[in-house]
Amino acid sequence: MDKGFWGKIKKPIFVLAPMANVTDEAFRRLFAKYGKPDVMWTEFVSVEGLLSVGREKLLPDLWKSRKEKPVVAQIFGGKPEQFEIVARQLAQMGFDGIDINMGCPDRGIEKSGGGAAMMKNPKLAQEVVLATRRGAGDVPVSVKTRLGYSKNEMTEWVKYLLEVEPAVITMHLRTRKEMSLVPARWDQMSKLVELVAREIPKVGERPLLLGNGDISSMEEARERVKETGADGVMIGRGAFGNPFFFNEKKKMEDLSIKKRLAVMMEHAKLFEKLFKDIKNFDVMKKHFKAYVNGFDGAKELRIKLMEAENAKEAGERVRNFLN
Repeated sequence: MDKGFWGKIKKPIFVLAPMANVTDEAFRRLFAKYGKPDVMWTEFVSVEGLLSVGREKLLPDLWKSRKEKPVVAQIFGGKPEQFEIVARQLAQMGFDGIDINMGCPDRGIEKSGGGAAMMKNPKLAQEVVLATRRGAGDVPVSVKTRLGYSKNEMTEWVKYLLEVEPAVITMHLRTRKEMSLVPARWDQMSKLVELVAREIPKVGERPLLLGNGDISSMEEARERVKETGADGVMIGRGAFGNPFFFNEKKKMEDLSIKKRLAVMMEHAKLFEKLFKDIKNFDVMKKHFKAYVNGFDGAKELRIKLMEAENAKEAGERVRNFLN
């Protein structure tokens, strides 16, 4: 199995998670500028949607620039034949990798057989990986998943995945039932590393193993790698509102409030420039909540920013606050 770009990355590997309505091109460009992770992911996109009349509406979720490379496109769905066609398209679009979402607990996504529902149908999950690999050609295919559906079934579930040789398995260290309501179970990451070491002689080449869940700093990420033997860590919510997260020389919290708010406004303006008339400006408001934190007057400013309908109005509120 050719791991593509994954085979060339120095370990430990630190990557930015795919998050719906978060990891769009504007968000990723800020990270590329202020503290680039080893790999970035797109938001997840429906394979069925990409093959439907609604395709044009979904394509902005797959926009990317050279500055963000390597970028992995994440897709979900329930029909292997759709994955094969879409994987071919994504390879032609120049993505460095293709990731299959087998962990999202959204009921709508599960209805289509995708996301976390894949764990209940491991044979279908295998067909999906193989179909995606056929379509992807030389582009490496990875899987992001969870410990199990309603209980921890990691051992049985991962054995199915290993048989179809994904280049990477990213394990969100909770079950689907647990959502994000309990602490991530990092003890399971060590067990995953051991399990894969045992099983690999039987099935083929070892995938890279990334752990995911509850990482709030790069120090913590490095600690988790050391403790568990994982190849790396995927960071999601911990990097929210902090494009300096992966920058180990300069930290967001060391910046002045004025500079932090300037970075936030840079994000808002870029979002508006890229997605004007395509995405609602309200998407930025979850980012405002994350940026505006931990300083005097933050709560009042957040309330005012929630009323802003565009970047200009947000900028005026920030200027008034600073004055």
